[in-house]
Amino acid sequence: MMEVTAKLSLSGLMGSNLYKKEKVAVVDGGGRGSVLVRAYAKSPHVGEVLAFPGNDMMGFGTGKPVRTFPGIKTTDVEKIVRICMDENVALVDVAQDNAIEVGLVNSLRHAGIKALGPTKGAGQIEWDKEFAREFGTVHGSPQPWYRVFKSEQEGIDFVKRHFAKDGAPVFVKAAGLAEGKGAIPAKNVEDAINAIKEMREFGNAGDTFLVEDWLRNEDGSNAEEFSAFAISDGIGVKILGYAQDHKRLYNFDEGPNTGGMGCSSPPLVLDAVLQGRIVNIISSAVDGLASKNRPYTGIIYLGGILQYKNNELNPSIIEWNARWGDPEAQVIVPGFKTDMLEVGMSAINNRGVLPVRTDGLSRIVVAGVSRGYPDKEKYKAVKGKQIFGLDEAMRTDGVEVYGAGVSVQDGRYYANGGRLFYIVGSGNDAVQARARAYEAIARVSIEGNNLHFRNDIGWRDVARLRREEL
Repeated sequence: MMEVTAKLSLSGLMGSNLYKKEKVAVVDGGGRGSVLVRAYAKSPHVGEVLAFPGNDMMGFGTGKPVRTFPGIKTTDVEKIVRICMDENVALVDVAQDNAIEVGLVNSLRHAGIKALGPTKGAGQIEWDKEFAREFGTVHGSPQPWYRVFKSEQEGIDFVKRHFAKDGAPVFVKAAGLAEGKGAIPAKNVEDAINAIKEMREFGNAGDTFLVEDWLRNEDGSNAEEFSAFAISDGIGVKILGYAQDHKRLYNFDEGPNTGGMGCSSPPLVLDAVLQGRIVNIISSAVDGLASKNRPYTGIIYLGGILQYKNNELNPSIIEWNARWGDPEAQVIVPGFKTDMLEVGMSAINNRGVLPVRTDGLSRIVVAGVSRGYPDKEKYKAVKGKQIFGLDEAMRTDGVEVYGAGVSVQDGRYYANGGRLFYIVGSGNDAVQARARAYEAIARVSIEGNNLHFRNDIGWRDVARLRREEL
């Protein structure tokens, strides 16, 4: 009877006093998961958060118990479902792409557990880039031209012809999930051939790959990227926020692609007109999936680019993600003033998503990574090195710190991965937020000088603000 009361209150009486201290689960092990855990812990209705697999810093700053399951992978569907059933979990936030791909949401819902995230079918818009591009073609979405290849030699033959014809730069992309590293820029035929050969390193994810136009401004300069996040109840969408990721390893977008070296929010390049066009693109995608009998419930993320053509900026789709971005979540979710559990439940119950109130602050996050990242063979030498200064960073005014690949032992911090931690500065504008983030990360080091981070995160918006002051 107690279990039934809890379920009824969550589905129909959100905000009442009939339920408190529910258990929520988050399926993620990195910085994004750390942000979500902390956000759910703020809800007065949540008493405990479970995280699969979680990380050693996930309980920091929550004020409530957080249980992690380091032995469980995000793709261990049966184990996650069983634990959530045994623990009577009220909501499972499936925040990891590979969990969507293996159908975790489908299995949770089949077991009668409320899950925030798309089904495997709806989530194919992320885990299969061939499907996503074909879907975009059918629905007239703004996107680059592309070609799909299932043979390395066919791809090589194509880029030889393409570059011989007009020399336009391209991106070579693994069609499957590749930990955010499957998009490789190619400025010439040699780069493109090497990128195609690199698809082998992504295993099954790279068996099918795409060659796409590298979208640039009409004068040949680099176009500006953006990320847009919305939540859908399967019918309508509500925007949750915008950000600008910095994916390349080095300052000013040089070097290899990574899972994300930092992020700023909100990006000042997006005015009200552009935001309206972006909302229409996302709504059209949700409608299109519904028309294919794949209703989309959960977070949907449009990774886009703004091309300057004919004296105006035009948004195009670079990729779709079927969950929060990492590190975008770190600069959007902390600003929410609306109860995360109530927002999630409103989407799951298909009753129209609750509007999300925010604190209106600007945020900039800087990722601290092991030297050698994103090359696993290079950064594995940093594993076990001690990290100094994280406690001091956490005490910096206007700063929050989220863990990812950090091992905590006897109150000490050790490197245990590629992207180690995220330092988020908040402020009235990008200048203040950035100053706070870099003040905090300046206090952090890894023995042997093994910490790497970009020192230009948010540079576009800082430049815009300084021009306005002139």
